Amino acid sequence: MTMMGLGVWLGLGLGGLPLLLWLLWWWNELWYVIPLKLKCSGTGTKLPPGNMGLPFLGETLTFLWYFKFLRRPEAFINAKRRKYGDEVGLFKTHLFGTPSIISFLPSANKFVFQSEDDFMLKWPNVELVGNSSLGKIKAYVEIKKATLENIGKLFVSLEPGHLLNDMDELFRGMVNGIRAYPLNVPGTAYRHALQCRKRLEAIFRVELEKKKSRNEVQTIDLMDGLMQIKDEEGNKLSDQEVVDNIVSLVVAGYESTSLASMWAIYYLAKSADVLRKLREENMAISKNNIGDHISSEDVSGLKYTNKVVEETIRMANIAPFVFRQATKEAEYKGYKIPKDWKLLVWIRYLHTNPENFEDPMCFNPDRWNEPAKVGTYQVFGGGSRICAGNMLARIQLALFLHHLSIGYKWELVNPDAEMIYLPHQKPVDGVEAVFSKL
Repeated sequence: MTMMGLGVWLGLGLGGLPLLLWLLWWWNELWYVIPLKLKCSGTGTKLPPGNMGLPFLGETLTFLWYFKFLRRPEAFINAKRRKYGDEVGLFKTHLFGTPSIISFLPSANKFVFQSEDDFMLKWPNVELVGNSSLGKIKAYVEIKKATLENIGKLFVSLEPGHLLNDMDELFRGMVNGIRAYPLNVPGTAYRHALQCRKRLEAIFRVELEKKKSRNEVQTIDLMDGLMQIKDEEGNKLSDQEVVDNIVSLVVAGYESTSLASMWAIYYLAKSADVLRKLREENMAISKNNIGDHISSEDVSGLKYTNKVVEETIRMANIAPFVFRQATKEAEYKGYKIPKDWKLLVWIRYLHTNPENFEDPMCFNPDRWNEPAKVGTYQVFGGGSRICAGNMLARIQLALFLHHLSIGYKWELVNPDAEMIYLPHQKPVDGVEAVFSKL
């Protein structure tokens, strides 16, 4: 190649590089935003402020930077607040493979939750949805086992064994794909989650066929109940509808209950005064009961215990954000929410904002002596689409706290363990603790 030819190619390369970088930076803006602006010219409405990020990836790398590497999830929203302000409570972005709107203020979240005709429930991966020492255990692992055994019995009459162990692995695979980039190619968390979903469906279908082969109608567990539900015209749920409901309810109750119980162990180990008051209340109830029995009336009467439940759930932030999808074009305070765009309701921001909760990162059950400000406590979402596992998680956590506080003492092995935030917030060691009986 001659020097002149080399110079031409070098000039084209150096001259084209800025153009290429410009296109990469503005691609999503050109592809998604400009057509909407042209379409809505003169209407007085506009998209919320924000940045659409890189082609295909959007702001996924920024999201991962704050959540996975810096481990400062609050900084993701706060960076946007500093740059764009927060008067409206909406930002535009591109996350999980799709153009999206983030809502993060109570009023904006309320608008999304209560506008059911405009925003439907949709995850980005809807295809899924003696006195001797007891020794050192990983609280998260052991709690998950116990929780799955309880739910397996209650929902499908499954006994502990190899089948439940297999299901545990499959549910873990599903959960890991819930907030993963929805890329259905081999080796991705999303692809693995889809495969786990199919295998879980197959397991539940086998159990469903066993129940259908019975001669008499029985209502032993949740699956039996779902099989007998009829609508106003007398039609029953299809087999697929029964299986879908079972899978979604198990995911909702299983993961939320396990994580909340793990966090209870963590926070109580660091809060001696809270544990003392919790133990005193539950000891008083225990003295009035025979054996280990505790009734639902007893649970509702455990006032301090229920404050610990709410504070644990608030601090745990099991679902940092929930998803909706705009079924039609909507408008909020002069800003457009385009049809088919995703809505990310950033509820974690509410629970960690000092404007809503004084000293929000402090574990303080006494803050629940007064109810939270309206719209600032949305740990299970809101509206009629509130998380199906919310009451199960609360009741099971209260029961767990009762038996934990009256029967055991424990210490954290790694009290200063680092936190991870994906797919859920938890210490890296899964709350490793040394337990012994009282």
